[in-house]
Amino acid sequence: MEISRHARNNMRLYKISESDIIKTIESSDVSDREGEKSIAIKKFSGRFSGYPLKVVYELVAEDIYVITTYPLKKKRWR
Repeated sequence: MEISRHARNNMRLYKISESDIIKTIESSDVSDREGEKSIAIKKFSGRFSGYPLKVVYELVAEDIYVITTYPLKKKRWR
């Protein structure tokens, strides 16, 4: 798994671990695709102030490239 600089900065800012990202990708509550990008959303109880974690990533040559990750701060999410 490769993580972009933007995603690493968000990981530091929101205290997101690599294991949080892996869990979100492997067992997401909601997943979607937008062109080449995949989106995974997972709610972690007691983490991220109750907001679900969103991970945007691409599959590049059998490897995962994480573009960005952040707590999804919306009241309603699909």
